[in-house]
Amino acid sequence: MGRRLSENLSSAYIEAANRLNGRTARQKIVAYVESYDDIYFWRTVLSGFENEHVYFEVMLPSKQNLTKGKKSVLMNLVSKKVGENMIACVDADYDYLLQDTTQISQEVNGNPYVFHTYAYAIENLQCYAPSLHDVSVAVALNDRPIFNFEEYIRQYSEAVYPLLVWNIWFYRKRIYGQFTISDFCRVIETGNFTLQGAVDVLQNVRRKVGKKVKRLQRQHPDAKQGYLGLKDELRALGVTPQTAYLFIQGHHLFDCVVVPAMKKVCDKLIRERETEINRNAVHSIQRHNELSSYSHSIEEIVPMLRRNVGYMSSEPFRRIKDDIARFLESHHALRDGQDGQPVGENP
Repeated sequence: MGRRLSENLSSAYIEAANRLNGRTARQKIVAYVESYDDIYFWRTVLSGFENEHVYFEVMLPSKQNLTKGKKSVLMNLVSKKVGENMIACVDADYDYLLQDTTQISQEVNGNPYVFHTYAYAIENLQCYAPSLHDVSVAVALNDRPIFNFEEYIRQYSEAVYPLLVWNIWFYRKRIYGQFTISDFCRVIETGNFTLQGAVDVLQNVRRKVGKKVKRLQRQHPDAKQGYLGLKDELRALGVTPQTAYLFIQGHHLFDCVVVPAMKKVCDKLIRERETEINRNAVHSIQRHNELSSYSHSIEEIVPMLRRNVGYMSSEPFRRIKDDIARFLESHHALRDGQDGQPVGENP
């Protein structure tokens, strides 16, 4: 009973604490997120909105039992805690594309205190295609363009797009058990990636997708009209053949598509740099020192991708910022109405 009362009063408690700090003090807004990785992402989003009037504290939904995850954020917070001084920041998953066809999608898309990624997950944005060359440079400290990440991801995205629409169709129809996200990811696996075989990898994905699409068309002959209508609706939400990769499962894109390609590219760039040092060193001591200095300077791929902020130029990130900006405008208007005068003015 006491814990439930505490949860129900959390937003009001923060509001009261804010008021005790004085009219001109900065107002704190708590942003609850799903996991540890999300803390850095949403801190990156929210930092740009902090000023002399407001600041954010990004945290997990529970300090008592280490509960994490989207369900915890929404189920434990949406109906109990979020409000003027509390918000929930979550991955969109498929809920953005499902729009209002499920209860959770209604909450994600319709609650003014819930913010989402407009891509499947933060991993999709960390793998934003135009930024991947910069990540490889940050890892290997070698700027030679030996692989076109942007083109590779574009072709991969176009290859998986028809099947992504089918997968959303099944989830919209609530018959997703017939073709789950896991089923979809198994079809669009790239297999063993090599720089020399990148074209073959893409062709194999196209072949598998085409085979599965034909099978689904045979199994659901009456779905054509609904499928085409869904394509139009998804396009209005930002899903095109070129952007489809932003809406597939984030861990699949990160772990199974981008990291394997990044590893092959960075390994080659590192070997090239080491060969260059070996070739140009005047003597063994210089060679040893240069190789040691270089090896201590290069970075690991996964942490660099986790810290990649190249997505800031992407459309999903712009939409997240627009949502936060509208919320803060409403937040300030609400406070002005409660206080009887604009924030910061003397009584």
